[in-house]
Amino acid sequence: MKTLRSFLSGEWVAGTGKPAVLVNPATEEAVAETSSEGLDLKAALAYARDVGGPALRDLSFAERGERLQSLADLIHEHRDELIECGLVNAGNTRGDAKFDVDGASATLHAYAELAKTLPAGPWLPDGEPVEIGSKRLAGRHVFVPLEGVGVHINAFNFPAWGMMEKAACAWLAGLPVLTKPATATALMAHRLAELVAESEILPVGTFSCLTGPAADLLDHVDERDVVAFTGSNDTGAWIRQIEHVRSKSVRLNVEADSLNAALLGPDVEPGSETFDLFVGDVYRDMTQKAGQKCTAIRRVFVPEGRLDAIREALVERLEGTVIGDPAVDGVRMGPIASASALKAVRSGLEKLEQDAKVAWRGEESFKTRDGFEGKGFFQAPVLLETATDADAPHVHSVEVFGPSTTLLPYSAPTAAYAAVKRGGGGLVCSIHTDDRTFLQEAVRSVASAHGRLYLGSKKMAGGAPGPGTALAPLQHGGPGRAGGGSELGGLRGVVHNMQRVALQGYGPLLDWLAK
Repeated sequence: MKTLRSFLSGEWVAGTGKPAVLVNPATEEAVAETSSEGLDLKAALAYARDVGGPALRDLSFAERGERLQSLADLIHEHRDELIECGLVNAGNTRGDAKFDVDGASATLHAYAELAKTLPAGPWLPDGEPVEIGSKRLAGRHVFVPLEGVGVHINAFNFPAWGMMEKAACAWLAGLPVLTKPATATALMAHRLAELVAESEILPVGTFSCLTGPAADLLDHVDERDVVAFTGSNDTGAWIRQIEHVRSKSVRLNVEADSLNAALLGPDVEPGSETFDLFVGDVYRDMTQKAGQKCTAIRRVFVPEGRLDAIREALVERLEGTVIGDPAVDGVRMGPIASASALKAVRSGLEKLEQDAKVAWRGEESFKTRDGFEGKGFFQAPVLLETATDADAPHVHSVEVFGPSTTLLPYSAPTAAYAAVKRGGGGLVCSIHTDDRTFLQEAVRSVASAHGRLYLGSKKMAGGAPGPGTALAPLQHGGPGRAGGGSELGGLRGVVHNMQRVALQGYGPLLDWLAK
């Protein structure tokens, strides 16, 4: 069995003590083990700051961008073996794993292209100079590199994409990275770390990878560092309360769970392009990665007169979905990533069923390889449904991180808008309509509660990536329950990893400094 070591202080090191075991969630076979016990994480952060930081900051934005493109090419070159890791350790179908791996390389490419547009100097101007009192005295803002480390704690569902969407922004900003993948699905992330380290594309010290538990990692960050976390709301809240993080005012970005909503306009007729787009988006988010996406649609708001048509269309597609071991031909949805994640899914469904009836539940019959019958962390899709304008408190407060969604019929648009916002803040809300009056009203009503709005219409039919895809030029994050953070967003993701400084003095001198 393979031992996954950590890459710290420029070398591969293994932890001591009892290791955590990684399994194939479709067969429950052990595939690797890892431990972080006994590793000197304080020294690893110091090495990244003292060795990696200066080396990365010595490069121009353009030179950093060239390295990002080389990393994108590297991932594409090793695409097949990374996809295989997703099949073996994350329960991904080949399509799910491609989505993850290609998302990683696409994000690196996007930031490599952005680098070509940035200044030749080490700073980024923020706005135009302003006169202060006289023509000789001026002020202006600039972003300067930080002298710390980007400490990235990633979720289990996107081992490759999750790593690179954080790292691309940090590296372009001149910030070295220490990444910690989720242990349960770390096989793909570890192989990716091996490729990055062995390629020597990045300067020494600018990339570190910790496999296994985070241990005392966050006890050693300080005001120079940027911590970025993706995962549950509970863990995000716990990180915020760590005394060391609080006392040092460590910059923290949290992307947490989200009760994302999809809203169908009253104008959308069954059988129309917009109707089919809506059904396809909901179905994809229920089944892609077995519903284990932070952007997946959890609440589906439909006019009460469209409920039967939407239900029937979704059930028709769900009934044709083959669930099982991704290694078996014909399987279109794999298992939940781990035993603990499956337990959480089933516990969440029990709570939702207190408020909603089961409109359709898939058969507990899964395609497995010979000899593995009864094995695997499989969960059949579940489509739930409430009464029109139902209160349904659990539906608006409990996220089931798996193949499930709830249909919520509404009597009037204003009721739907209010119910959408009961989710407490979301990563993304989908609004499907061809009625511009409804669209404008809906956007004005729900925009403040979300980080992104996906506007589906017949103009997008056949060419839209869907609301579940986080795109590099657009921010990924949201208020409230979604964590209150923001990643990606083009240049916004870069400057989050820099320090804004106000310069005040002789105008021409400030212009010279800011070049």
